[in-house]
Amino acid sequence: MPREHQDAIDQLEKLIGYEFRVRELCRTALTHGSRNANRPDYQRLEFLGDRVLSLIIAEELFMRYSHEQEGQMAARLSLLVRGETCAAVGIAMGLDQFILLGPVEKKKGVQRSGSVLGDVVESLIGALYLDGGLDVARGFILKQWEKRINSEPGSLKDAKTIVQEWALGRALPLPHYEVVSREGLEHSPTFTVELRVGPFEVTKGVGASKRASEMAAANEFIAREGIR
Repeated sequence: MPREHQDAIDQLEKLIGYEFRVRELCRTALTHGSRNANRPDYQRLEFLGDRVLSLIIAEELFMRYSHEQEGQMAARLSLLVRGETCAAVGIAMGLDQFILLGPVEKKKGVQRSGSVLGDVVESLIGALYLDGGLDVARGFILKQWEKRINSEPGSLKDAKTIVQEWALGRALPLPHYEVVSREGLEHSPTFTVELRVGPFEVTKGVGASKRASEMAAANEFIAREGIR
């Protein structure tokens, strides 16, 4: 395993407080499809991690909110496991610095894409589950989602809504999103969007759709300005 990959895994293990027995699982969880066509990427682990996340969050909601009916818990679950929430977790962790991409994608900032960050969070959950079992995955999830699980559903708004309400609360113009580039194949495009909020410095987001790119730009603005 290349030294840079070992270093990335070392740093990530310190961040999450867990040492992988099979380090290749962690490496795969961090590997974007652009890195090396001959190596597995995070997609299969993301598929698994998505299901593990839903199970753990559903179990936790069942235990914590014994007074709520199925519909109320389902609404909470949907907000907690959606891609935007996973991306927000990835941003809070600083996970973008560990993602392994091809040089072109790295230069474009794909590692800061909301859709990529969300997928890598889920793939990391899948890797933790395979390496350490359900209890290890549960420990990671509950640590990263604790505040969100305890929050009222109304506070679990998507990034664009949060930025819009923040701007309106300060009598600023509505946030403006602009697609500045569209690259890649027709069936697999990559969009770059710029977000402008009044006099504040522009933030950029990259994603596989306009919405994902806008969410990424909004999440970047939220992280930079310390909004929550």
